[in-house]
Formats: sequence, structure tokens, C-alpha cells
Amino acid sequence: MIRIDRVSRPRILHEVSFEARPGRVTGFLGPNGAGKTSTVRILLGLDRASTGTATINSQPYAALPRPLTVVGALLDGSGAHRARTARAHLRWLAASNALPRARVGEVLETVGLTEAAGRRAGRFSLGMSRRLGLAAALLGDPPVLVLDEPFNGLDPAGILWMREFLSRCAAEGRTVLLSSHLLDFPVDDVVVINRGRVAAHGTLAEVQGDHGSLEDAFLALTGAASW
Repeated sequence: MIRIDRVSRPRILHEVSFEARPGRVTGFLGPNGAGKTSTVRILLGLDRASTGTATINSQPYAALPRPLTVVGALLDGSGAHRARTARAHLRWLAASNALPRARVGEVLETVGLTEAAGRRAGRFSLGMSRRLGLAAALLGDPPVLVLDEPFNGLDPAGILWMREFLSRCAAEGRTVLLSSHLLDFPVDDVVVINRGRVAAHGTLAEVQGDHGSLEDAFLALTGAASW
């Protein structure tokens, strides 16, 4: 469970509140610059809010003793040093959270990078870097996933795979929070943010309302088209 409660940050966020629940994909949607990444960074303890709280399973991220076993996060890039191989990057992450080394091979297979495990991260395409970042997020088999623009850099096959992966994670009972300015992915609940404020939140049907589609609702709420 993710809970954002009246989170504010000067000139960026204004009393942002919503929940992401287990067994559901929550789409955190908004145009570029709306405050999505700032909210995610506060949730993950990378930035501080001036007011409000952000918790994962009722705890702030900093209080989690082995965070990779609770929440897996995908932000910009893979997080790997350019000179490290994919396998080496994941091994040190696993060691940092006392995870078995065997888990490295499992997540590489899950994201389709087994054959590239010995390649240096600096030689990865953008799409491969996103897959490596996702592998890192999955290392601890966490019940919560926080994914910021996970479709960036993926080819059509990769986008299809990601959609299926998200649905599978929700079916397994995980909490999935996905921030994006795109709308074409499976979603159960929707939070629309615009100019640092929550413009709408609820189930997909509730947010769509009488607009007919999520894209039409998004346009009406933000005045911005999704791409």
C-alpha cells in the first residue's frame, strides 16, 4: 500500500493526496512538468516535502530496513555505472540488501537480459537500460513497485511485454504505481495531476466519467494531449 497524504513542496506540489492499493495498477498521470517525478522522489526519500507524509506499507522509505524487499523503484536510467556489467551491477545491489546471488540470474531472465548480462551498462540502448533498471527493482521480489515512465525507450515488442508484465504483477497482488504522460497501458485506478495539484482520482471508470475515454478525460482535466 502506498499513501500520499497532503504532500506539498514550494512551487512544485500543492497538498497532493492519493493511495495506491495492492492488486491494482494505479496510473499516476499528468503532462510533463506536472509534478509526477517530484512526488515519486518524495515517496522514495530522495526529496523532502515541506508538509505532508508519503509512506509505503505505513512506513516512510527511510525507515525500511531492507528496502528492496518492500519496494522496487524504476526512475531515470538504469542506475548502473557505465563501466559495470549488468550482472555486476545487480550483484552488488543484491549484496547490499542481503539477497541471494541466484536472484540476479532470475531477474535478468525475467526482463529479457540474460544474453546481455556480461555487457557493460554504458553500451546499453535506452530500452535495455530501462529493462536493467526494472531488473534491479525486482531483485527483492517486493510487494510494491514504483515505476516512473517505464515505457521510455522501449520498442513495440518491449511496450507489449511491459503491459503484460504490469497486469501480471497486479494479478499477483502487488501494489503497482506507474507515473506516465502516456495513457495506453492497463490501469485499474487513476490519479491525474496537473500543475502540482491532483485534478482527479478514482477508479478508471470514475475518472473517465462522461468523457468516453481516459484520453478525453485527461485532455479535459489538464488541457494537454498525451503522446
